[in-house]
Amino acid sequence: MNKKETSNLKGARNQNYAGKKMNISENSKKNKDKDLPWWVELLFVQIGLPDKLLIKILKTKKRSKELLKNEKKPLIIFLFIVSILAYFYPVIKHAKNKIDCESMAISYITKNKNINRINKREIKMLSTNFCYGGEEIYEIENLKN
Repeated sequence: MNKKETSNLKGARNQNYAGKKMNISENSKKNKDKDLPWWVELLFVQIGLPDKLLIKILKTKKRSKELLKNEKKPLIIFLFIVSILAYFYPVIKHAKNKIDCESMAISYITKNKNINRINKREIKMLSTNFCYGGEEIYEIENLKN
């Protein structure tokens, strides 16, 4: 009985080995039959770019996947901060342009209109009006004459 069991075990081992060997050969055939990605086909097969470039591209692709996998939280925080800055940039730029325009308008009003009786708040109001296309400055000149 012991001889039969050991012979059965050897036969089972041989069958498992043969099955694994067949699976390995089938997997290698599947790997050989895979099509190249379109960008590899275009750049490296059709155009003929050097293989060293392909190796560098694939290494950086692997590194970037590892970076994304390992450093998710800091990358998400960084992208969130960049998106906030991109969202508020037009508002900040508009405010800066408005302040610049008002300061130039104030200097224009004080130099060219020679208005002494108007206080600073009224000059600021006139400069804001002037920056947004108002013509109140010209009316003040007409009242003076």
